[in-house]
Amino acid sequence: MTGPDLTRLSPGDRIQDPLLVLQVETRMGDHPYTVLTLGNSSGAIQTAPFWAEDQPKIAGIGKRAVVQVIGEVGSYRDKQQLKVSSIRVLPLGTIEPSRLRPSVGEVGRYWAYLDRLRTGIRGPRLRAVLDLFYEDPEFRRRYEACPASTVGHHAAIGGLLQHTSEVAAIALAIAKAAGADHDLVVAGVLLHDIGKLEAYGWDGAFETTDLNALHGHVVLGALMLDRSVRSLPEPPCTEQELAILLHLVLSHHGKQEFGAPVPPRTLEAEVLHYADDASAKTASMAAALGEASLFAPDALVSSQGVWQVDRRRVYRGRSDWGNPGSSE
Repeated sequence: MTGPDLTRLSPGDRIQDPLLVLQVETRMGDHPYTVLTLGNSSGAIQTAPFWAEDQPKIAGIGKRAVVQVIGEVGSYRDKQQLKVSSIRVLPLGTIEPSRLRPSVGEVGRYWAYLDRLRTGIRGPRLRAVLDLFYEDPEFRRRYEACPASTVGHHAAIGGLLQHTSEVAAIALAIAKAAGADHDLVVAGVLLHDIGKLEAYGWDGAFETTDLNALHGHVVLGALMLDRSVRSLPEPPCTEQELAILLHLVLSHHGKQEFGAPVPPRTLEAEVLHYADDASAKTASMAAALGEASLFAPDALVSSQGVWQVDRRRVYRGRSDWGNPGSSE
């Protein structure tokens, strides 16, 4: 799906394209208004407020609708927004919502890397546990489509697979320096986010499920692992080995306030936690630096804090440092 790059728009740019409604937010008070978040395969942009007199324009428009939009990019408090002059819902089937979602593109390179790590594991019981998932065609089909988040890092079709590959590369570098068990770290990487397959939906707009609200993806992943291992007449690993693997899943967010039921208590769990956090934070930082809507024209520092990186304001100044081979 071709269309405008929503991350590169500037005030004054015009849009006349189909977009996907990602969010509808109505705020009450003395002067109630509604703001839509619209997106395509490049990213997302918020609209200017639809005040009471504008409500007929968006009557009946809900989340996951595909809409034809005409508008102009403006700025309010150094934040870009789309002033919509016309918006209408397109008939079902006109454009598939999947064509308007961000995607990491071809995922074969990620599978090749992760499968090479998995097939290189020496312990037959550890490999057998991973094969319960990664030798299952349906699991692979869903895993390669799932986003790693709905609004944060790697929020794209294939984002979970890309994130897992990044976590693997970072974790193995840390494991080598720290003397952690290479194979157990690989297993933790491959298992830590499997719960997102039950926590997220991606048929239209990215969204969380009821199960995510009740348990969260960390617990859902642990339940999936425990259920799969115990479903076999002869489990592929011992009770202690299963407990070690469950701990990797349950502790990978590091602290309870960040969604971890328990903190890391093994070296491999500590490695996994920091690798997971590094992948998420660096991807979020890179995305923020490329998001034009966060910066006033010609500004080097973002006009607001970015919640994905702890609400820090980010700096996009660069230099070639005198490198004669640089394109800058």
